[in-house]
Amino acid sequence: RGVHGSELMVIVPMPESGDSDTLLSGPQGKLVSNMLRAMGIAPEQSYTASALPRHMPLADWQGLHAAGLGAVMAHHIALAAPKRLLVLGGEILPLLGLEKRRGVLELAMGDESIHLLASFAPENLLENARLRADLWRRWLEWTGKA
Repeated sequence: RGVHGSELMVIVPMPESGDSDTLLSGPQGKLVSNMLRAMGIAPEQSYTASALPRHMPLADWQGLHAAGLGAVMAHHIALAAPKRLLVLGGEILPLLGLEKRRGVLELAMGDESIHLLASFAPENLLENARLRADLWRRWLEWTGKA
């Protein structure tokens, strides 16, 4: 959900278990909404997507990669055309051809590239204040607001 050409596209691993009509309609969604508000990004300036089409707690990420999920994600990102990406979940990065790590990375998109900040999945961020603080520090450094 979101707008084409958004300031920030947030990609999470999967919808929450209770999601039906709206992506991230539970606690993870509240976390992401609060993060966007703290980052100064209005809902109409953001785009939120999940790598997986449904809640799959024991997803076979390697199998999904082999089945072409990475190409689908790259196409989705290209269609959304965000200025920046926030990837919440390390399992997403290999799908995009990137090393599984936290921090600022660059994603090649044809002749261009897009900068992204990679961090832990929303469920991990909800459980650990230190991880949230680390993400916030990295965000401030990445955006030059530190």
